[in-house]
Amino acid sequence: MKLKTLILSAALLMMLPSGVSAQKKTAAKKKAATEKVAQPDPNFYIFLCFGQSNMEGNARPEAVDLESPGPRFQLMPAVDFPATAQRAARTKGEWCEASAPLCRPNTGLTPADWFGRTLVASLPENIKIGVIHVAIGGIDIKGFLPDSIPNYVEKKAPGWMKGMLAAYDNDPYKALVTLAKKAQKDGVIKGILMHQGETNTGDPKWAGMVKQVYENLCGDLQLKPEEVNLYVGNIVQAEGKGVCIGCKKQIDELPQTIHTCQVISSDKCTNGPDRLHFDAAGYRELGCRYGEAVARHLGFEPKRPKNMPVAIKKINVPADAATAENAIPGNEFPKVDKQHRAYFRIQAPQAKKVVVDICSKKYDMEPQGNGVFMAVTDPLPVGFHYYFLSIDGVNFIDPASETYFGCNRECGGLEVPEGPEGDYYRPQQGVAHGQVRSIYYHSPNSKFGEWRHALVYTPAEYELTKNAKKRYPVLYLQHGMGEGETSWMLQGKMQHIMDNAIASGEAVPMLVVMESGDIKQPFGGGNNSAGRSEYGASFYPVLLNDLIPYIDANFRTKADRENRAMAGLSWGGHQTFDVVLQNLDKFAWMGTFSGAIFGLDVKTAYNGVFADADAFNKKIHYMYMNWGTDDFINSQSIVDGLRQLGIKVDSSVSQGTGHEFLTWRRGLHEFIPHIFKK
Repeated sequence: MKLKTLILSAALLMMLPSGVSAQKKTAAKKKAATEKVAQPDPNFYIFLCFGQSNMEGNARPEAVDLESPGPRFQLMPAVDFPATAQRAARTKGEWCEASAPLCRPNTGLTPADWFGRTLVASLPENIKIGVIHVAIGGIDIKGFLPDSIPNYVEKKAPGWMKGMLAAYDNDPYKALVTLAKKAQKDGVIKGILMHQGETNTGDPKWAGMVKQVYENLCGDLQLKPEEVNLYVGNIVQAEGKGVCIGCKKQIDELPQTIHTCQVISSDKCTNGPDRLHFDAAGYRELGCRYGEAVARHLGFEPKRPKNMPVAIKKINVPADAATAENAIPGNEFPKVDKQHRAYFRIQAPQAKKVVVDICSKKYDMEPQGNGVFMAVTDPLPVGFHYYFLSIDGVNFIDPASETYFGCNRECGGLEVPEGPEGDYYRPQQGVAHGQVRSIYYHSPNSKFGEWRHALVYTPAEYELTKNAKKRYPVLYLQHGMGEGETSWMLQGKMQHIMDNAIASGEAVPMLVVMESGDIKQPFGGGNNSAGRSEYGASFYPVLLNDLIPYIDANFRTKADRENRAMAGLSWGGHQTFDVVLQNLDKFAWMGTFSGAIFGLDVKTAYNGVFADADAFNKKIHYMYMNWGTDDFINSQSIVDGLRQLGIKVDSSVSQGTGHEFLTWRRGLHEFIPHIFKK
């Protein structure tokens, strides 16, 4: 149409007679020039925005929203706007710089605000962005269907909506299309943004009606759907408690009805207290996501606006939350509340993404302002848990936590406290406390260096002068895969368990020796069957030929098999089976706690050591196995098989615990009263 007009104008100039005045020729030239300038700018990208209250904008704009991002972001108002202290008056149908509010003078922040800002940041500087914005809070999708609008306005629309409808001459669809046609003279429509559906939650016809609105817009504006996508934002989720959460599924499934539709996720977009509308931070985040989706579709790398405020999801710590016992003194966090939820805090001003990883679950830490990040977990099981922090993909130890060797490395630790039932592993007033000594011993049989480290617990009475000549039995106590010689002391609280049990008369005074067992390094694969695994087997000659002789030579021990026991948790239980069952001349007591014992044929294992039950029961005075109800290692089948052969084996199941130190503390506590007693 424009081309025909230009040709006609040029033809008129040529047809003017020679006597026509210069003034008329000049006027004709200006008219032709005007027609040429009026061609749409291919670098002016226009987007239509429509929907209900979350597109209209419900949150109060803040200072950052009121500031115009510049002339590259334009608004064609659908209504007149009076002048304010922040901006000049706006005229319906006339382009102006865009800043909140975009919909009507008394509306709030809308996703379209930060949608446009994101495109300005993401697209080349020669491209301008324009939006046309028509939205009405609470409107049914029928309010945008030409055939349904008259009946909807007259009979269905609630009274409070009448004024909003009147602002668009009671036909919001026509208002949108009329402005869009005018805008097409200036630029090119590149997409349609919608946020609607809450009012139609559960309506099986909703998707079909949205398709009809989209197709009507494409038809009336002569748009090609393949070139003009429909971008649909999802609803307020409020962590699954959103008022219209049932609408989420129907929005997610909309691309099944409209193949050029793209759903914009609202995951973790923050909301207001009504759980129906987003708050300002939520609108900004959702708007940026609209912009990022469009930028990608247009072939550009998305960029967030530089002045995009960091959304703050405030982590509120209840008054009943107490600083964890594992926190380094002087630190307030980590904390644990009465519901066993843990709270973590760290200062990381340059970080983009911070995560806490505990109990096999990761939690994003939320920025709280001033470089502070915080997180709160789901309720955690009682007992001890390893945890890590990650900043921008790099794992590290929480600087507020004491460190513990586990998972093949040093890491943070968190104790979720039990009630009084856990007093057996806590230091008690009036109970004499033993010592845990750090020793180094020479080991010619070691493949990891000739000098090795171990810890030795001595009971409180060991130092008393009156017991200077008394000798004690010894328990060799092993940790699990990826842990170290300090694990039973720090994570397992072995020394408190021993002190309390000895003081109460439950257990006889004994020494406890803890060594690394060559299982601090990760498991390297290969056979893991009992008696055939090489992992940790390098420790066996060290224990038998170096460590035991050193302990007997340097401590007051009863150096015979009758006074020597071995026990271990997880892979330490595997080592206990391997060592004791092949060296019955050196041990008379054994126990496992969640013992990692695989591939065991009780009839043939260890050269048939269980085949003669009477002989075995005479040599091993007490055998014990435990595991947790939620443990991935369950020793019940081994216990049943041994008992069928006549082997005396005691067992117990720790209620409500898994493969963790609370299971193993309970196991040690149940094991020690039975050893070194006849």
